[in-house]
This record gives sequence, structure tokens and C-alpha cells, in this order.
Amino acid sequence: ITFLNAKLGRLSFKLDRFQKQLFSLENDTKSAVFGGKKLFKHQYTLDTYIQNHDKWKRDFHQKRYSRMTISGRKDAKDGNFVFHYNTESSALSFQTPDGVYVEIPKLVFPYGQEQVNKAIDTQVSLKDKKKYGKPISWSVEDHGNYYIFKCIVDVPEKEGKNYSKSDGVIGVDLNVDHIAWSNINAIGQFIKSGVLRFEIENKTSGQMTKMIEAETIALVDMAVREKKPLVLEKLDTTKSKVSHAYGNKKANRRMTVFAYDKFNSAIKNRAEKMRIHVYEVNPAYTSQIGKMKYMKRFGISIHQAASFVIARRAMGYKEKLPPMLHSLLPEKMIGLHHWAQWKKVTTLLKDIRTSTYYQSELFDENQFRESGLLFRGALTDYETKGMAKLKSRKTTA
Repeated sequence: ITFLNAKLGRLSFKLDRFQKQLFSLENDTKSAVFGGKKLFKHQYTLDTYIQNHDKWKRDFHQKRYSRMTISGRKDAKDGNFVFHYNTESSALSFQTPDGVYVEIPKLVFPYGQEQVNKAIDTQVSLKDKKKYGKPISWSVEDHGNYYIFKCIVDVPEKEGKNYSKSDGVIGVDLNVDHIAWSNINAIGQFIKSGVLRFEIENKTSGQMTKMIEAETIALVDMAVREKKPLVLEKLDTTKSKVSHAYGNKKANRRMTVFAYDKFNSAIKNRAEKMRIHVYEVNPAYTSQIGKMKYMKRFGISIHQAASFVIARRAMGYKEKLPPMLHSLLPEKMIGLHHWAQWKKVTTLLKDIRTSTYYQSELFDENQFRESGLLFRGALTDYETKGMAKLKSRKTTA
């Protein structure tokens, strides 16, 4: 029956996908629109554009053709076959597809001018460009009254970067409305934990970027003061891999792939600037381990406990099950890898609320032996029903 239900689920998903494809073909729905789907639809939905379609054409043309990025080539003289930048005169020249020669005199960068000059001069002076060359990309943005030119080069790591774990690390757990962090010492012991709060719901991308930058600066500056590297989870943020991390679709929409990527990028960029290394670890069961082992012990939230587990994992510590939780494992799982055991225990205790773990007896062996209960206090009917399924299991601890 389980196999048939799973097969029916896959077939239903496949049927739904085909129906959506058929609807798109019949209605000529654009899957990708250069210039933006939102503005493309506004020609039919916004009164301003309905009454004046020529205005929509001008705006859409401006949005569609306002940006251009030319990728670099490592075997090109200047790292790029189209754009050529003279580091002595600060002049940028290029030739349009129509054969028109364009020169932008006195083009200087308020940030990174030295890196640009060094990258271009190094590329020009190289003899074997195919082996040692570096591509240099250029981007041009048309903002109506002015243009923005961007030069994209590889920047080597700064000297004196702090990789050392000799004094411990700071673990970081990114969440939908806050950043949880935990500071640990060289032997994996808890020192301090905290939260940096923000609100991204109903905010524009620009507002979100500003908030992310502010919290990122606070986080990295703390790492600089403590003289410790940061540790993040190595998350797969592709849409096909993102699961319901927060349990409901509304929360998942709030913490989008965009937000995750923005946070990771902002933290890494700020840390690079401040010479702080950022380690990444496997995120497997960090929240579950933190919830069951450390949340009650230190009196912290589940996300702070997860950041503590992240920090310890970067230091090489393994998180084994508390002895009391071994009583839930079938005999065939005794001795397996601890992640396999955490997976099994997580499944068995999925009906238990997070707050209930503040009343757990996972580390009070005497209390557990007397009562035989993992949790004391009032359980909901749903939790009691879930725990009743485990009563027949024998204690192996």
C-alpha cells in the first residue's frame, strides 16, 4: 500500500506538471521575459499603460535593454575582447556591434581602483595568458541621465586572515526573522549566545539589503572583537532542493532563496574585508540535536542551540545521542553512525512540540529510571498519543 501511494503521488505530480505546461502553451505564457514579467503584464493590468501603450513600450524597452554584461576571457590582452581600459589615462574604450568606437575618458572607481589597475596591468604583462591569465568582465547600466560602469575582477585573499580555531569559533544559524549565534571555546564549551533580530516581511529588496547589511556588520564586528572565525551552514539554496524549513508555506516565502543568498554573500564579503575566515559545515540535524541536547541545558532557543551545534561541528566534535534516547532505538541501529540514529529519533519524536523539550528528562538518569518518562509535565493529547507508540520499546541505555 505504501508503495502504491508513493507511486500515485509521483503520477499526480507528473500530471499536474503536464497540465501546467499545456496551459502555458495554449495561452502563450512566457516562461522567461527579459525586462521582467511584472512590467510585461502591466501592459494589460495597469491603467496608465492600457491608456497609453506607447509609454509602456518605451518603459519596457528601457528596462529590457538598460543593462549589458560582457564576460571576460583569460586569453585576451586586457582580459576582455570588447572592453579595453587604460590604467594610465583611466579611459575605457569599446566598439559597438554597429562598428561605432566609443571612449569614456576619466573613468575612475570610488572603490577598488587599485584592484582594477593591478588586475589589468598584470593581465597585460603576462606572456602565457592561456595558462596564467584571468578574465576581466565589464557591466554597463543605463539609468537614463547617467551610466554606471562596473569592472569585475578576481581579488586575492588578504594577508593576515584569521583561520585559527585555537580560541574557538562563532557558530551562526540564519532564520526567517533573526540571526542566532553562539560563541564557544577551544574545547567546544558554551561561552555565550545571542540573537540579532530583523524583519523582512513586506519590505522591498532595497530595504531588505540595508537590514541584512546592518546585521551582517554587527555579526562580523563581533567576530573581530572575539578574534574568532565564523561558521555557517552549507545550504543548497536551489529552488528544487529547498524544503519546508519553517513548517509552512508562508514562512518559507518570507525566507526566500534570495534572502539566504543575500545573507551568505553579505557575511562572506564583510568577513573577507575584515580578514575573518568563514567556515561552512554540513547542516544535517543541527536544529534537532540542539533542541534535544542543549536547549534546556543552557536555557536558550532552538535556533541558538542549533548555532552551538554548528560551531561544535566546525571544531570536529561529534554529537552522540544522550543515553536516555538510546532507549528509543531498535537494536539493529545500535552502533550505526550517529546521524542515522538522530534521523530515527527525530522521526519517532516528531509529534513533540519544541517547547516540551524544556521539561525533558534526557539528562536526569535517576528521574528517568523512576518514572520511565522522557518528558514530565502536561503533554497534549496529540503528544501523548505519539509517545504511547513508544511504550513497548525496551531500554538499551
